[in-house]
Amino acid sequence: MPNHVHFHQAGVSVVFATGSGRLPRLLYWGAGLGELTDAELDALATAQMPPFEHNPNDQVWDVSVLPEFEAGWLGRPGVEGSRDGRDWSPAFRVSAAAVRRGAPTDDARTADRLHVVARDDHAELTLELDLELLSTGLLRARASLTNTGEAYRVDAIRIVLPVPSHADELLDFTGRHLMERVPQRTSFPIGLHAREQRGGRTGLDAAHLLIAGRGGFGFRGGEVWGTHVAFSGNQSLYAERLYNGARALGGGELLQSGEIILARGESYSSPWFYGAYADGLDELAGRFHAHVRSGRAYPSGPRPVVVNSWEAVYFNHDLTALTQLVDRAAQIGAERFVLDDGWFGSRRDDHSGLGDWTVSPEVWPDGLHPLIKHVRSRGMDFGLWVEPEMVNLDSELARAHPEWLFSAGGRVGYSSRYQHVLDLTHPEAYAHIRDALLALLDEYDIAYLKWDHNRTLVEAGHAPEGRPAIHGQTLAVYRLMDELRAAHPGLEIESCASGSGRVDLGILEHVQRVWGSDTNDPVERQQINRYLKLLVPPELIGAHVSPSPSHTTGRAQTLQFRAETAVWCHFGIEIDLRTSSPEELAELKSWIGFYREHRHLLHGGTVVNGDHPDEAIWVCGVVAADQREACYGVSTLRRSVTWPPGPALLPGLADHLHYRTSLAPEVQPAPTGTPLPEWTRVPGAMTGAVLRRAGVQLPRLLPETGQVIRLRAD
Repeated sequence: MPNHVHFHQAGVSVVFATGSGRLPRLLYWGAGLGELTDAELDALATAQMPPFEHNPNDQVWDVSVLPEFEAGWLGRPGVEGSRDGRDWSPAFRVSAAAVRRGAPTDDARTADRLHVVARDDHAELTLELDLELLSTGLLRARASLTNTGEAYRVDAIRIVLPVPSHADELLDFTGRHLMERVPQRTSFPIGLHAREQRGGRTGLDAAHLLIAGRGGFGFRGGEVWGTHVAFSGNQSLYAERLYNGARALGGGELLQSGEIILARGESYSSPWFYGAYADGLDELAGRFHAHVRSGRAYPSGPRPVVVNSWEAVYFNHDLTALTQLVDRAAQIGAERFVLDDGWFGSRRDDHSGLGDWTVSPEVWPDGLHPLIKHVRSRGMDFGLWVEPEMVNLDSELARAHPEWLFSAGGRVGYSSRYQHVLDLTHPEAYAHIRDALLALLDEYDIAYLKWDHNRTLVEAGHAPEGRPAIHGQTLAVYRLMDELRAAHPGLEIESCASGSGRVDLGILEHVQRVWGSDTNDPVERQQINRYLKLLVPPELIGAHVSPSPSHTTGRAQTLQFRAETAVWCHFGIEIDLRTSSPEELAELKSWIGFYREHRHLLHGGTVVNGDHPDEAIWVCGVVAADQREACYGVSTLRRSVTWPPGPALLPGLADHLHYRTSLAPEVQPAPTGTPLPEWTRVPGAMTGAVLRRAGVQLPRLLPETGQVIRLRAD
């Protein structure tokens, strides 16, 4: 094994120190270094060594990706646990290591891969560590710990990736129901900046990504190092800076007390911990988008226009009303109709019925067949809302099997939204739900499941002893989704959790869509969609046009602004179309036509964002892979202090190509008397260099409105 291993992919280099029998240390992670000889790698390592020799705690350069107390690390350790107070400070020594370049991974991707096996014979622990630089330039790592002695309790396994000292600013996210993905920036403090989720799902207030970068970094520039835990249960993501100059980003699953206790021969594997180096947030997002698009779960066909019944009828299911809604949906060009909550058991409101996944004979005496037949006859496929992990106490399931509910301390605990959580780590409960869902999929022509998850997992204990079970629950959900899709190839699943409460790279290995938020207010959605797209490609983010005033915020907005906000993602409609005027239906039909015509670009291109100096103006867009066409959205979220606010720079274009630039009048006719910039009237072409650096003046936009700009190369 050489002393150093250098991987380079997609403009990114990582250099690991692998000598001395120690766990790998990350010496460099950043912009590509080109081909380096062994002598040059040795010189790089020497250049990184600080002038400290007398005190190992000062040797920040010698920290592994699973830091050990034994090596002098004073921060959070990579492996935390004990055997009744013993073996809590393992010292691993490498017993085997292998390097494979361009190797296939276990999830059908390719990577340069370093696999290490290490042991601590005294602690009776064996560690396997995988470090991969994927073809997208993403760095990822995971560890598996095996116990070879008496029972060993695992409290944490954390991957730690050092970042350079000029990464002096942090960006992560917070939020709440109806207002997810709120960015927050701070300087990189000395000490610990920690974000932890204990609700059994990724979280509406999730960190989402933890990004360190040069102060002032933006979408189009500035070095950034972003990290993400690919797991849908409890997790920890943190930045740590020590007195000795160490700066690192770390993370892993956040285990509950006593959740993982390994008997002799048993193992625990951490989730993948991802790192993305990039020049600007757009490039970082592009790496994650390429990764998700290469996954096994990524959908194969165009993302259909969705009409969802929820905000149109809520629980008031009636075949006549719903067939009228289907007819209107077909009239404007929709491609998928989704029947939301209220179709099953005693579910006439949110107080009862969860867990009883059989069609209600009271509401649907002939089953769902008449509705589905009508949907299919109008050229659409059919989707259905489910919430398989939840149960109402007022349900046949809860009455028959109260032992299948999560409980701790001898109590079931409080309800949230009148519901409790079904413990899928019970084999019988898992089989019951799996079989009920398979029965629905076998009987009905269902193309899509809107899979909801409307409460956090508090006191998630496995009855009767109450042992913590979030780890097992999360893996059971993954397995259940995979079983359903294996039995019904082509089935699509959306991850919805009171909005985007379960969005991460773990769930994206099992679903084909995520719900962006329970609010469709376009002002809120502009921010939510923008920052969700740092991780998730736009075609997998559900965004719908809802009624005005908004059901969640009370704001009233034009149909144009509501549609222009949603069209950049997986486009859908949540309006009661039966009450829409002919003019509104015509406008929606125009937007659907625009979406379907440009879907190849919107869902296959490179996402870009303009760093406009006026904070009231947001510029987003998508540029084709060959850079020969692009679409940009310019939105005014509030009134600008001055007007005009200055040109909008159009990023991502090829310098040498000449582009014809136009507005999209078929979906956004300018109001009478609205002044338009001269470039909309005077034919001409500009190079990508001009459009990127000089930009174009904007139409006169009112607050809370937007405009689409289209570009095609000559």
